[in-house]
Amino acid sequence: MEYGIIGLVVLILDIIAIVSILGAGKPASWKLLWTLLVLFLPVVGMILYFLIGRGT
Repeated sequence: MEYGIIGLVVLILDIIAIVSILGAGKPASWKLLWTLLVLFLPVVGMILYFLIGRGT
């Protein structure tokens, strides 16, 4: 049960990260790179985006 809740939280945070990525005024290649990173490495990609991706 607890893994289901953790998975749901990760899914919600990944969706928030992807919406934020797609709404950014950055080039399409930047958006594609970050979106693929978040999709293929959900936890690591989301953390990296929120730590370093939003500032660039």
